[in-house]
Amino acid sequence: MELWIILSITAAAFQTLRFMLQKHLSMGTLSAGGATLARFFYAVPFVVPLALGVSLLGSGWPALTPMFWVYAVIGGLLQIMATWCVVALFSERNFAVGITFKKTEVVQTAIVGFVILGDRISAPGWAAILLGLVGVLVLSDTPGLAGRWWQRLGSRATVLGIASGACFAISAVGYRGATLQVASDDAVLRALVTLCVVTVMQTAALSLWLHWREPKELARVLAARRQAVWMGLVGMAGSLCWFTAFTLQNAALVFAVGQVEVIFSILAAVLVFGERITAREGVAIGLITLSVIAIVMFR
Repeated sequence: MELWIILSITAAAFQTLRFMLQKHLSMGTLSAGGATLARFFYAVPFVVPLALGVSLLGSGWPALTPMFWVYAVIGGLLQIMATWCVVALFSERNFAVGITFKKTEVVQTAIVGFVILGDRISAPGWAAILLGLVGVLVLSDTPGLAGRWWQRLGSRATVLGIASGACFAISAVGYRGATLQVASDDAVLRALVTLCVVTVMQTAALSLWLHWREPKELARVLAARRQAVWMGLVGMAGSLCWFTAFTLQNAALVFAVGQVEVIFSILAAVLVFGERITAREGVAIGLITLSVIAIVMFR
């Protein structure tokens, strides 16, 4: 199995764990903005020493082109917006619908990647991506929610989900573009340098924003450090896997394999929260599994 596939699956597992931790923090401890900041703020103490250490053990800090900064800033800002949208989803009754529409990020990433970077996907690759999309959309008609399915398309959760997917798509393409602008043949170093720069910028920008809009929230972020530090560590590990995969493969295919996050989320609901897998969820798991297998074999 190729390295980018292993990294994509590992990143999805870390992301599932991070969203579980982030949901816990956002339910009363921190606001949506505070929970978003905590995800970046507590990653800085891990990613900066790691990036500096790896670069010093190698050939030193690599050169960064002007386009690196363009891609990095766009990717970083859009990731903040995407994360904020996802955290805001946690307060919605139809959370599952919003998260499902977030997963349209795969198709959106393919389109954005083609427009911005010229990344192309084969016909079998597109078929596999669409199969996975069908799998996640099977979950969108969540039982127990009021109104017809077309009426739910205009719900706040759906809007937040689609918006987060669009932001994640642009962010992923921006990060792939940034990693390709780092002057190094080492995929891990390129990913680490990009992740380090972006995380520091995100922490600074979001801290200034919250100081202006929610000045008391910064103190709450610091007070939540015993819980939030784990989210920072898990978030950094997941982002490093995503970024390294982006240096090796088209971002849309990376995200397509990363749709196993849906399976991980369902398993977490069963194993951690004692919920049962419904027939609908079983069908979705099957479709997403077939999609990932098809991408690996026929992309």
